[in-house]
Order: sequence, then structure tokens, then C-alpha cells
Amino acid sequence: MDKPKVIIIGGGAAGFFSALQLAEARPDVDIVILERGKNVLEKVRISGGGRCNVTHACFEPMPLSKNYPRGERELIGPFNQFNPTDTIAWFKDRGVELKTEADGRMFPVTDRSETIINCFLQEAKKHKIRIETSCSVQQLTPTENGWTLETTQGQYLANKVIIATGSNPKMWTMLEQLGHRIVAPVPSLFTFNCNDAAVHALMGVAVLAETRVRACKLTATGPVLFTHWGLSGPGILRLSAWGARWMHDQQYQFELELNWLPNESPENVKMQLQQQKSTNGKKELQSSNPFGFPQRFWHWILTRSGVDQSLRWADCPQKMLDKMAQELNAMVLPITGKSTYKDEFVTAGGVELKEIQWKSMESKIQPQLYFAGEVLNVDAITGGFNFQHAWTGAFMVAQHLSHVI
Repeated sequence: MDKPKVIIIGGGAAGFFSALQLAEARPDVDIVILERGKNVLEKVRISGGGRCNVTHACFEPMPLSKNYPRGERELIGPFNQFNPTDTIAWFKDRGVELKTEADGRMFPVTDRSETIINCFLQEAKKHKIRIETSCSVQQLTPTENGWTLETTQGQYLANKVIIATGSNPKMWTMLEQLGHRIVAPVPSLFTFNCNDAAVHALMGVAVLAETRVRACKLTATGPVLFTHWGLSGPGILRLSAWGARWMHDQQYQFELELNWLPNESPENVKMQLQQQKSTNGKKELQSSNPFGFPQRFWHWILTRSGVDQSLRWADCPQKMLDKMAQELNAMVLPITGKSTYKDEFVTAGGVELKEIQWKSMESKIQPQLYFAGEVLNVDAITGGFNFQHAWTGAFMVAQHLSHVI
């Protein structure tokens, strides 16, 4: 009797983890990974600046799900089955220790993505998982017993198929032809362009801020990094994730309001400026910074406030103090476009979530067809959350298949 066959389309994080989880549970199953590129796990290789941000130190399903602008509600159940605690344990059992950084991001202690890739490749070899590279699926046809796949390397037959192709437009088109609805993809996790030479001159400076898109009331808090094109940093990336679709509709043209003292009320800021005037009246504004900001940033605030920087605090008129407070609490910058975030491109969009059975990750439209990873309309803020979704979805698929094949 022939062994049951599962074909996984996509040799990335979700595809590999699906294969490994299933192989461990059912060594009697013939598992094949089809990867259209020349190499597998390329996104793992470049993630986290080449260090691979494996997951995030957030261990409760509900708070964890809050990091997903798309997929928050649907992922609560799966995160009860497999979450960062399980991810850490899985890698540890295979000799890969993870470390937690101050912001919660988790990396291999080696700080090398190759550690994760080598772990996956060794496990795949141990479990005799076949990996076919430069193998692009051209057609996917349901049959009585499963699926027929026409590829650039010939025809494959499978009892079950797992789609783990990430943001692949060609696969989305194929899935549409099979009856699935695809939510149009738009960029997520991007930085903001700002055509202001003074902003560009602050390149390399980072300041904590609450950011707010005035027109749609989106807010996020985190460090904002000045760049030679505009604004980046966790605070900006978080905002771009939650506002991905709205910003796309606006062609990335909008006004951004920044509160550079998010832990202080406007009244308190005004009071501190008055206190500075009273207690440090003989000092010049440019050399006496009451909030501990980087010096270049403080000089920029003074310039935007229309203040003579060599002025003494005692000689600073009230209207100038009021203007300073306004710039500190509610500065407005025009955003004129977006940039992608390094080499890591995340999209908001993909297979409609209502068409998935979340206990099995099986399609409600096509039986014997399963999904894992970013092919779905799920995406997260930066910090290891997109990988955690890949691990969790792969686990859910494999656990289900291990019982039904």
C-alpha cells in the first residue's frame, strides 16, 4: 500500500515547520516541499538583520493576539495550542537556545539566522523530507483522492496540500480560480517619507513619541528614529501596520501628529517650561534642555518654535513658551510617501480569514487544502510576531493532518 503523501508549496518558515511537525507526528507520511526559488528559507536568512527574530516574549494568547492588526480574533484559539513558550521549547529540544532582548524580541544566542536554517535542514534530513527547489507550481487541480500539481519539474500527486507561499501573487491568483476570495494585498511595516530638510538633518537621532494620524485617529507609542528620508523606528512601524490599508488608500499622503513627551500632560509640560524660566533664567535656551532630549533634537524644537537659541530663559516671552509646549506635545509633520523596511517586506492581504477552519487550517472552499503563514490575510507588527504566526499555523495544520491521514 502506498504511503499517504502531503505536498507543501513554499519552502519558507511556515512550510518547513509544517513539514517538520507532521514528520515528527507521522513518520509514515511521504512529505515533499516544493520551493519555486533556488534556495529555501530565504526570508528567515535576512530577517532581523540576519539574526532571525524567531518570536517574542509574550506568552499569554490574548495579549499576544493584540499584536496582529489582521488576524487578532482568529489567532486566540491557535495561540492556546502553540505560542512562544512552545516555540522556545521546540528549538531548545533541538539544541537551539533563544535569548530575550530588552524589547521582548527573541533571537538565537548565536545572533545568526543560519542557526535556525541549519536546525531546519538537519531536521528535514533526519525525517527524510524531500525538498525540491526551482520547482514552481503552475496548476493545482482537485481530484477524487486529493490533488494534482503541474509544476516546472513535472506532475505531482498528493492526498493533501499545504499552501505556505507567503505573499505570492501567482498563488493568490490560483487560489482565486479555486473559489477563494483574496483580500487585495497592500504594504505593511514601512517607514514614512517626510520632505523636510530639517528632519533629514536629524538622521540617527531617536526619541520616544506618541504618534497619531490626524485624519483617522490611529495612534501608537514607541521610539521614532529620524532618517535621511523621514521617520522610522518601532513607533512608526507599529503605526504603519495598523494603518496599512487606510494609508494605502490615501496614497501615503497625510498629516502626522507627534507628542514627544507622551508621559506628560500638556499642562505639566507648560509648568516645567515655566519652572525652567524661573530657576535657570540666566542660562541660554540652547544649552539648557529641561527634558533630557538629544541636543540636536532640542535645537530643532527651538527652531520650530521660532525662538532665538541664544536667548536666556528669563528673557523668553510667554508666547514662545506656549509655542514650545505645542511643538513638544502636538507637532505636525506632513508625510509624503513610504519606504519599505529594509529587506523585510510584510503585506496586509491574502486569503480571506472567514474561509478557513481555524482548528485545522483547512480551506472551507476546497477540502484537503490547508494554509500556513502569510498567504493568509494575517500580519503583525515588527518584533517576531509574524514568525510566531508561521510556527503556530504550521503546528495547527500538522496536528490536524496527523490525525486524519
